[in-house]
Amino acid sequence: MKSRLSATFGLCAALLCSTALAQSDTLAKIKASGAISIGGRDSQIPFSYKPNGGGDPIGFTTDICMKIVDAVKAKLGMPNLEVRYTILTSTNRIPLLTNGTVDLDCATTTNTVQRQQQVAFAPSHFVTSITAAVKKNSGINSLADLNGKTVSTVAGSTGVQLLRAYRKSGSIEVQELAAKDTADGFLLLASDRAAAYILDDVQLAGLIATSPKSDDFRILTSESLRQEPYGIMYRKDDPQFKELVDKSVTGLMKSGAIEQIYAKWFTQPIPPANANLNFPMTEAIKEVYKNPNNKGV
Repeated sequence: MKSRLSATFGLCAALLCSTALAQSDTLAKIKASGAISIGGRDSQIPFSYKPNGGGDPIGFTTDICMKIVDAVKAKLGMPNLEVRYTILTSTNRIPLLTNGTVDLDCATTTNTVQRQQQVAFAPSHFVTSITAAVKKNSGINSLADLNGKTVSTVAGSTGVQLLRAYRKSGSIEVQELAAKDTADGFLLLASDRAAAYILDDVQLAGLIATSPKSDDFRILTSESLRQEPYGIMYRKDDPQFKELVDKSVTGLMKSGAIEQIYAKWFTQPIPPANANLNFPMTEAIKEVYKNPNNKGV
């Protein structure tokens, strides 16, 4: 009995230590496992997506995260460090980060004050505007024109919260259709099950540019529910990892290297169809590169 109890206590202690390690010392976790775990997405063009449906994600945020990986390799003296990818969703990204399944969330997560209670954010690498995409022949020219319409959103996104706040203001009344991811949300619009799709303007631009019928859609660029900063997420209360991540991202901005990465994904043809988003830097993006910060909304 004593031996069984000792074994049980020993196992519990090991699990607790493992959990504590995942929470408080990411670099030690990475060194012990020989791998860094990256959270990516299937279809968040051009930030994190699988161009042909398979393989590891590529994209703008992925490229930035790989610079962080290079810094981790140098810090730990592990040039052959394995990179493992886990495909996340808007609803599971924070739980899988906080429980140690992934070490970095490398996609399009908005840095909010509310989320900062659970996770930490690197300096913002993008600023977007939350608005709507519609079909050109819909007759919808403003957010007010959505009144009485069915609108698609992505479950767990800030767009859902902003749309509901806009509704509560008495401006419009809409029927929501919640999609599991950004591609599914666009499909609801493309198939006419929704009259509009609420999402970040740059993601809408990516989905439209890579659509077989890209000329059918337009973005309501003159209106916005809110401007939002994207940040790479990592676990809180880990000062060593925070220093490495923040220094890596800030270094890209201060050196100007971020401009080359930006041009690669936003103003040049990208896979799989060599579509060009034609999305030059906005003044808000230029400002966060000039003065890096991790302020939430």
